[in-house]
Amino acid sequence: MSTVITSIDPHSPAARSGVRVGEKLLSLSSHPIADVLDYRFFGYDADPVLELESPGGGRRLLTVRKPEAQDLGLNFETYLMDEPRPCSNHCLFCFVDQMAPNCRDTLYFKDDDARLSFLMGNYITLTNLSPREIQRIIDLRISPINVSVHATDPKIRSVLLGNKAGADSLEAMRRFGQAGIVMNGQIVLCPGYNDGAQLQRTMEDMADWGFASCSIVPVGLTKFRDGLSRLRPVDRELACQAISQVDAFGERCLERYGSRKFYCSDELFIRAGRELPPEEYYEGYVQIENGVGMLRSLITEFDSALRMEDAPSDAPPFTIATGASAKPFLQTLCELACEKTGVKGQVTAIVNDFFGHSIDVAGLITGGDLIRQLTGRDLGKRLLIPVNMLRHGGDVFLDDVHISDVETALGVPVTVVEQDGFDLLDAMLGRK
Repeated sequence: MSTVITSIDPHSPAARSGVRVGEKLLSLSSHPIADVLDYRFFGYDADPVLELESPGGGRRLLTVRKPEAQDLGLNFETYLMDEPRPCSNHCLFCFVDQMAPNCRDTLYFKDDDARLSFLMGNYITLTNLSPREIQRIIDLRISPINVSVHATDPKIRSVLLGNKAGADSLEAMRRFGQAGIVMNGQIVLCPGYNDGAQLQRTMEDMADWGFASCSIVPVGLTKFRDGLSRLRPVDRELACQAISQVDAFGERCLERYGSRKFYCSDELFIRAGRELPPEEYYEGYVQIENGVGMLRSLITEFDSALRMEDAPSDAPPFTIATGASAKPFLQTLCELACEKTGVKGQVTAIVNDFFGHSIDVAGLITGGDLIRQLTGRDLGKRLLIPVNMLRHGGDVFLDDVHISDVETALGVPVTVVEQDGFDLLDAMLGRK
């Protein structure tokens, strides 16, 4: 734990009040500061009193004048003011355990930190929370908490997580629900483990415990599973069964709670060969970060953007590279744009040689696969790729290939497209 102040934002309340770099923040308005949660919670109030300790050990109290909710402007050695807590589970389906060898080190780190759930939306299992930490979440009313649930049968959950604490942590969910803590859930569907009757039990328990929403996503299996438990993929039949089961329970929740609460991911609908639901199904896209409604949102936004176009485009021809699962949807959008604006474009699906051909989503395509499969092909003058192929905020693919490497190898500029229908049309029409 380090609460030593490493920098102060210019013109911030802390800077104006005379806080100094190198001082240690001990408490806010008499509340001890252990980490970023304490800092965020107790620093929210107007005019907090800071207890500070100098490098020499001297202490002082300082009132910082600021309105409620404004950040103090203090920065620390690490974002959490602490080390991230690693995962103590051994999940049967863990994607990190299925990573290819010799990737960058950060891809092999598994976090299970409640603080990152609240601050960054990460999903956690709750298995490494102590009773004190559970109570702190309740006392501070930290919401939302995103929980990887998977099953509520104690034995099944322990097996899926590879951790006997998987059963014990179910009590934390009940307590959070009773305390009014907002929880969002995720269920990774593993055939033979948590489908059928187990899926029904899990949804019923989660609804009773007050979960606000939950996504159901199919297990992802790469070719790097040597020494791991045997799992089979979600096939068309099981995907159809799961969708029918989830939608039936969702309708019951809609009548009782005013929300369906449980949503199947786009990938489940694709595997089932079913049409995507209409926009109202997604209730404001509350689980879009888990792949629930991403395609429907993209289509809806793209249609809106295209309706506003009333002039032909002279943009250079382009190629969109994506995963096999998304290709049919992007192909339709591409044809609509070409027909209305006259721009010339095509969509190509990249086969995932890196992770295995059962992985068909765009977010797991590597730069190496792009280069190998597109070299020598007529790509037009531009290559468009979705932003989720890249490391967050960067220009690097999962295999450490850079965008510049792809551009050099293929001889065309690469345009990164946000998960947004308006941005997609702008990219097609050469506005990016």
